[in-house]
Amino acid sequence: MSEKSIEGNGKAFLVILLPLSFLIIFLVATWRILLAAIVLVIGFRLWQEYQWQQWTRRVNPIFHQLVRENQGKLTPMDLAIRGNFPGTTAKRYLDTKAQEFGASIVNSEDDNQYYYFITGSILGNILDSSEPVKQLPAQPVTKTARSLLAPPPPIAQEEEPETEAPPQPTHNEVTRTLEKQLVFGSLIQSELAKRLNVYSSTVYKRRNDPEFPEWSRSRDPDGIAWSYSEKTKEFFPLEE
Repeated sequence: MSEKSIEGNGKAFLVILLPLSFLIIFLVATWRILLAAIVLVIGFRLWQEYQWQQWTRRVNPIFHQLVRENQGKLTPMDLAIRGNFPGTTAKRYLDTKAQEFGASIVNSEDDNQYYYFITGSILGNILDSSEPVKQLPAQPVTKTARSLLAPPPPIAQEEEPETEAPPQPTHNEVTRTLEKQLVFGSLIQSELAKRLNVYSSTVYKRRNDPEFPEWSRSRDPDGIAWSYSEKTKEFFPLEE
């Protein structure tokens, strides 16, 4: 090996050795300070996590109440307004709960983010009579629940030809059938879904929509608008 190659290898070794030597000297001189800094950072992070856990315990009752009131549908603004804290904090809390409970996160067309937390009672309502309704016949009714409960007018008796098929149900007979359902002046979710010829889950999703009466009127065979009662969990016809 020539002297030039040996000299070149020695210089390359020094280039690597010098920075490494300075680094070792720096660590030996400052290791106590570095260790103290690392301990402080870890301690600060643990303190922040402890503070967050204590805060979430205070917010949990508010969260549970909102889930019951809003049928599982929440936004960060809902939680921030109810709890009187920043929206970023509310969003972080809901993200944590969504991961914990496997909630669905949906971005709407108006750039709002909705969190859907499905409870046992909500799931039962969604699955209630959720099979598709196929070609249900229209069921004519009168315009108000009061008129539905009134006795029907007498039906004129007509002679029936002996060779003709049995007569089809009359308007009054169909009304009597619906009167039995409307004994309290209301319908349950599955009954209204059959009347509107839609899925029961569709009625469930739309029942709290402010436009639900007009939507139900457009699908009702007699153009009747329906409203939903949160208290009784039933649907009532609106008087015009």
